[in-house]
Amino acid sequence: MTTATSTAGLTDAEVAQRVADGKTNDVPARAARSVSEIVRANVFTRINAILGVLFLIVLATGSLINGLFGLLIVANSAIGIIQELRAKQTLDKLAIVGQAKPMVRRRSGTAARLPNEVVLDDVIELGPGDQIIVDGDLIEEANLEVDESLLTGEADPIDKDIGDKIMSGSFVVAGSGAYRATRVGREAYAAKLAEEASKFTLVKSELRSGINKILQFITYLLVPAGLLTIYTQLFTTDAGWRESVLRMVGALVPMVPEGLVLMTSIAFAVGVIRLGRRQCLVQELPAIEGLARVDVVCADKTGTLTENGMRVSDLKKLTTDDAGNVLAQLAADDERPNASMAAIGEAYGTPPGWTVTAKAPFKSATKWSGASYGDHGNWVIGAPDVLLDPASPQAEQAERIGALGLRVLLLASSDVAVDGSDAPGEITPVALVVLEQRVRPDARDTLDYFASQNVTVKVISGDNAVSVGAVAGILGLHGETMDARNLPAGPDELASTLEEYTTFGRVRPDQKRAMVHALQSRGHTVAMTGDGVNDVLALKDADIGVAMGSGSSASRAVAQIVLLDNKFATLPYVVGEGRRVIGNIERVSNLFLTKTVYSVLLAMLVGLAGLSSKLFGTDPLLFPFQPIHVTIAAWFTIGIPAFVLSLAPNKERAHSGFVRRVMTSALPSGLVVGIATFASYLLAYQGRAATETEQTQASTAALITLLVGALWVLAVVARPYEWWRIGLVAVSALAYVVIFSLPFARKQFMLDPSNAALTAMALGLGIVAAGLIEVIWWVQGAVLGERRRLWRSASD
Repeated sequence: MTTATSTAGLTDAEVAQRVADGKTNDVPARAARSVSEIVRANVFTRINAILGVLFLIVLATGSLINGLFGLLIVANSAIGIIQELRAKQTLDKLAIVGQAKPMVRRRSGTAARLPNEVVLDDVIELGPGDQIIVDGDLIEEANLEVDESLLTGEADPIDKDIGDKIMSGSFVVAGSGAYRATRVGREAYAAKLAEEASKFTLVKSELRSGINKILQFITYLLVPAGLLTIYTQLFTTDAGWRESVLRMVGALVPMVPEGLVLMTSIAFAVGVIRLGRRQCLVQELPAIEGLARVDVVCADKTGTLTENGMRVSDLKKLTTDDAGNVLAQLAADDERPNASMAAIGEAYGTPPGWTVTAKAPFKSATKWSGASYGDHGNWVIGAPDVLLDPASPQAEQAERIGALGLRVLLLASSDVAVDGSDAPGEITPVALVVLEQRVRPDARDTLDYFASQNVTVKVISGDNAVSVGAVAGILGLHGETMDARNLPAGPDELASTLEEYTTFGRVRPDQKRAMVHALQSRGHTVAMTGDGVNDVLALKDADIGVAMGSGSSASRAVAQIVLLDNKFATLPYVVGEGRRVIGNIERVSNLFLTKTVYSVLLAMLVGLAGLSSKLFGTDPLLFPFQPIHVTIAAWFTIGIPAFVLSLAPNKERAHSGFVRRVMTSALPSGLVVGIATFASYLLAYQGRAATETEQTQASTAALITLLVGALWVLAVVARPYEWWRIGLVAVSALAYVVIFSLPFARKQFMLDPSNAALTAMALGLGIVAAGLIEVIWWVQGAVLGERRRLWRSASD
């Protein structure tokens, strides 16, 4: 053991001076996007810019009613800003609760402080599991080992001596010490990486990338359709510039998927808020989506399936030595006791007051710790199956006790000092310490939930394999148990073993990470839960890392999700929220993409007809709709229903292939609606000589056909039905009946359904389109192998 003269730390006056000089750890907190940045990001969007230009063009014509779509700019921005601010507020509050709080030593005393309260030259104490938050120089150490794998990729712990550099982003594996902060804030080594990783973001999301692909596809359609529409409406119709401009804008506005990105952002933001109410901190938004796709959950036993606290239930003496005094002294000399040592400290009274001559901290790799007390001997405490010959009677006795689901530690004396290179040396068993852990009352229900969802659970623990298997059996998790010391080294063999076995004990930290990699190599999406420093590597490399709020600061730092209330039972809610986001955004995407497809197709057909009139001298074709028509069409077939569907409960399992499924659904439906609408308009159109009334009647007929088809797309997207979904479709349809029935509404929205023949024809074509959409839906289900259901079952 190496030590240096203890440093008392800074005075309050010195701290105040450094704060005044700006020498503070001012790295932005998680979700630190400012209010002004949120406002700018939601107001100055590409879609708002397009709609804004079109809105100004319509205003230039003097037709205010046709500029009603401009309200979309206000609605898009306001809803986005409000939801993101709410999500930011939730994340900020939870992030403060879940932040690592280093022990800062000052003249006024040592206390846990928030990272942003640390200043230059502060003295920070270190213990097992602590995350190192700023760079510094080591001034005290006692068997200190630091893992820098998150910075360098090297997994082996590094022994640190006084004077060595301590790098932010690393964490303590074993031992203790103190260091003086030399670089804080944005100057610290890992600060930039941490700042980037901590932003409120939607990156690395299959859902987000899928929507970007859809938007790229839409962009390719918009350019030629838009140019063709502008040319034909302005230069071939001879309808006057105001009428031509209005028809042009009426064609362009519905091509823009104004709500798709907005609804996606809202769905994620609402997910953050809902999970925040359950004390679940989502440190990276795609984790909500990612956990919904997980098919293997690797769960640590201690702190996940069992509660953190332990109690000593028995002491099996193997010799006449006074084991109680030894245990009391070992517990008293452990500055950062783990759960086992804390339980021993509570069970045994005042220590005899021996002087420590050597110490060996607990390490996950060795599974023991100890201390030397000069004439009072050398003592080690740790895993019986590691310290003893497996064939010895004491080891067999420990196995029998462990088979009951209890944790067993061996107290033994050694013939060498515990800090020697040959430690623990030759040991003499003295006593078996039996510790009892309570199984979490909600753990079984959580495991049952995952089983019902075809999610495989693997219990991976550093504890004795027999004990881990017993706990798994108590929770109803059946399957073979393996001691990780017998795991094959090859990745293929390891992957095959993981498919065969369910429970693993005596797993080293590097093995946990290798097991995650092996499962991923077989195509599994893996979630890892844990709370200790030995879980950090696996948490980092898993597809989704889930840490307990009471766990080490290092495990919380690398996890995407932190369960601040330490409840394993919160995970099903996270899965459910992810499924809600994925399923609902898929529904919403179907609506918006269908609208874009039929809008682009209709514009192309009208444009081509306009070109043919130029070439062959036929009557030019005005676009059927003015902006107000497409605005009211979007209200109840897309806008309001999409908002409701994006926030609705949804327990359907998440599937990959988001873009493929949305495209195969929206493209045929959009084509059917577009062709039917164009046919209806052609049949009703009276040509160049048409009066204003006849033109309005033709536009109304086309709109009726479009609405019937679009409403049936909504009816299909809303499946499987339950009462409120049927109500949503019915209310949407009823809204249009009201609009077409009220004289005031007909006048304001430029509608004229008075021509019975045209209205009947339009309804007939709309019903035909609805029938085709229905057939397409059933055929798609057969082709894609997806079971189609009209009604939601009780088990959903």
